[in-house]
Amino acid sequence: MKTLYVVTHPQSVHHVEGKVGGWYDSALTDLGRRQAAVIATRLAALCADQSASLFSSDLLRCSEAAEIIGHRLSLIPRRTPDLREMSYGVAEGRPQAWLDARRLPVPDEAGLDDTGGIEGAESRRMVATRIYRAMDEILANPASCHIIVTHGFALTFVIAWWIGMPIESLGKVNLPVSSGSITHLGEHAFWKSRAVIALGDSGHLLGT
Repeated sequence: MKTLYVVTHPQSVHHVEGKVGGWYDSALTDLGRRQAAVIATRLAALCADQSASLFSSDLLRCSEAAEIIGHRLSLIPRRTPDLREMSYGVAEGRPQAWLDARRLPVPDEAGLDDTGGIEGAESRRMVATRIYRAMDEILANPASCHIIVTHGFALTFVIAWWIGMPIESLGKVNLPVSSGSITHLGEHAFWKSRAVIALGDSGHLLGT
């Protein structure tokens, strides 16, 4: 079975400051770094005795987590800009309340290309296009166990790619998970069927 473990980065500075994330390049907090170490220990057990690869969004909160994971598993992270979170344009780094007050409602139809009226923001189509491209490249790697460190909303598009959803179907889908979670994706070697074995597991973070 080909296996993917998709990690959503743990707590970062923009979380505790109540700021918009997106491409805003905030670091992990002290708690986030401790959480990353716990995630690394869990992944070391999950990927034991398998050939593994490690890919990460190039934003600091993901690349820091990937470095901690890579050190524990003796892997060098491959930073991939296409795994970034959705960009919120001019809202990034501003208080979340600033965005909430200006973001226009998503239309009943055409949500795939909606940007909420925020200058420079990405649409779902734009995010999906680059994440699907990244996933094509990642799965070309011959490792049997792939670890991917990305962001909360970006995870939705990783899973959508995994189960073969066409981009045109992504106007409304959302699979929310918590920060520092691990999602387990698996492909059966004989049947070639792909499963979401565990979505957003965060049990490893208890006690951190």
